[in-house]
Amino acid sequence: MAVDELQAIIQRCQILEEADFKGEDFNLFQVAGQKCLEDGYAAQLLEVIQNEKNKVIIKNMGWNLISPLVRCIFMYKLEDDKREHCLKILDQLAQLCNPKELFLGLLEQIEQSSGEQVCQTVMLLLRPLQTVLLKLQNKKAYSVGLSLAMIMNQLTALPVPYTEQQIQEDKLGLCQCCNAVVDFAKPFVNEVVKNMEKSSEYNDMELKEELLKFCMKSLKYPLLTAQLEQPEGIEEHPFRRFATEIIDILWDIRELIPLVFLHRKGKSPHWENQEFADIEQKNSADSLACLSYLMFVQHFGIDYFPVVFSPSYLLQCNMTHIEVLLKRTEESMLSKGLDLFESCLLRMEDNSLLHQYLEFRDFIDVPQDLVKVMTLCPIEHLRKKSLNILQLFIDKFDAEGKYTLFRCLLKTSNHAGVEGYIIKNIKDQIHLSLTKACDNIWFTGHHLVSLLDLVLLLPEGAETDLLQNSDRIMASLNLLRYLVIKDCESDNQTGVWTTLAKIEQNFLKPLHVGLNMSKAHYEAEIKNKKENRREAHSSNTVCSLTVSGEKMPAMTTDMQLRVLHSALFTFDLIESVLARVEELIEVKTKAVMDENS
Repeated sequence: MAVDELQAIIQRCQILEEADFKGEDFNLFQVAGQKCLEDGYAAQLLEVIQNEKNKVIIKNMGWNLISPLVRCIFMYKLEDDKREHCLKILDQLAQLCNPKELFLGLLEQIEQSSGEQVCQTVMLLLRPLQTVLLKLQNKKAYSVGLSLAMIMNQLTALPVPYTEQQIQEDKLGLCQCCNAVVDFAKPFVNEVVKNMEKSSEYNDMELKEELLKFCMKSLKYPLLTAQLEQPEGIEEHPFRRFATEIIDILWDIRELIPLVFLHRKGKSPHWENQEFADIEQKNSADSLACLSYLMFVQHFGIDYFPVVFSPSYLLQCNMTHIEVLLKRTEESMLSKGLDLFESCLLRMEDNSLLHQYLEFRDFIDVPQDLVKVMTLCPIEHLRKKSLNILQLFIDKFDAEGKYTLFRCLLKTSNHAGVEGYIIKNIKDQIHLSLTKACDNIWFTGHHLVSLLDLVLLLPEGAETDLLQNSDRIMASLNLLRYLVIKDCESDNQTGVWTTLAKIEQNFLKPLHVGLNMSKAHYEAEIKNKKENRREAHSSNTVCSLTVSGEKMPAMTTDMQLRVLHSALFTFDLIESVLARVEELIEVKTKAVMDENS
């Protein structure tokens, strides 16, 4: 019987001194203890462990029971008495065993867990692990750091619940587990706080650094991925609670404000391998971006925040974080970047952001990233939101800042729709300049003429793909029409009349040629399609079609004809606006000539 075997080993070891225990004794104890557990004699094993006479034996050998003990706990149902006995054994081992040996045994179990058992194992072993760590004297900070790192590495492999339903179900137990890990860390946070209160020159930084690393890892996972808006159906959002706890730890260890403003990353290890160094830097950047989102969008820890900084300075501090988030493709991270950018901009008055901020690289790079979201992101609501934020960003700059930003975006966006949108903004600024009493030098005179050189031209002359560039061309024609109507040749505030010859050479004439070529090409295509359809005696023949250099999905001949007619309609629209612009120029020029004569 398993219990008899265990008793025999115990009796043999009771007469031995602690130093005389042999490897064979350890093995026999482990085998017999494991057999007791597996055969259902957990109650008898608990009695052996609780016996005061066996204290020395359990201290040295008890940690060997951790592995079979964990297996048995998961094997028994929650209401089973045997499971309760196993849990009591685990508590006893935490109190009695050699802390160093038990520490390694507990960590090994966490490391070996996988899949659905990761959170269960972590939750099971957190309390005994905490008990053991509090008893450690040497290398305590290192052991706490190792424990937190091991736990977070195991959790990182699990998917983060994102929807309201997923959070409520919490199938793998991640939500519950994350908050349990914070509770596990609290005694060590309190120790650091107590030591800092004792001395303003607190020198034992090791434990503090380990806690900082844990907070940084927690910011990257799960908080960077998690949905942190408060859903109506969840009374206490587990990740919001977790975020609050992490912010509180950073405040308690006096790292919150330095992280937000000084971008302090803790003691990053020196990596000889550059690839490892790059990964470390990226992880840190992700964590700091998440921290800014928590503070400035969700307002976690905002009560700790000094209310002395200008909105433009806060925007400047956050631009690095916004850039990090906007470069991501995951919805949860991209939406956090947009929310952070929007939150910073909404704090500012229109026209209050000085043009000198565009000397910072982030202020040029972020709008370009925003353009990529607008044009490439597959998620519609994020594309729409990024467009609104771009307009918000434009509105905050002073006149020179708007002017510089427009030039930059016209040169870098490489997207006709975006260029058309910028040209519309230029038109709006010119309108303000012409209708306001104060003179705005950036959207009149020689500055505007320089900007019009970028706007009123075809990128590739008459060979430009007019269909692909139709948004830009229509916006440019509407701008030119506005200038010709609003600005008299005698006033020439915008300078459009002195540069008219260049506009005709670079824009109007090539556009005429391009329209004639494009219309002829598409009309020929339509004629060919109709002839082919008659020959095939069916309008359901599936063919392929290339429009603006891109191959369209397989379509019937009728569908292709509709696409080609739509293209012709676009060319007709451009041609009608072009004709109106030229008519206006002719009328205004003739009127001036008549006056002069």
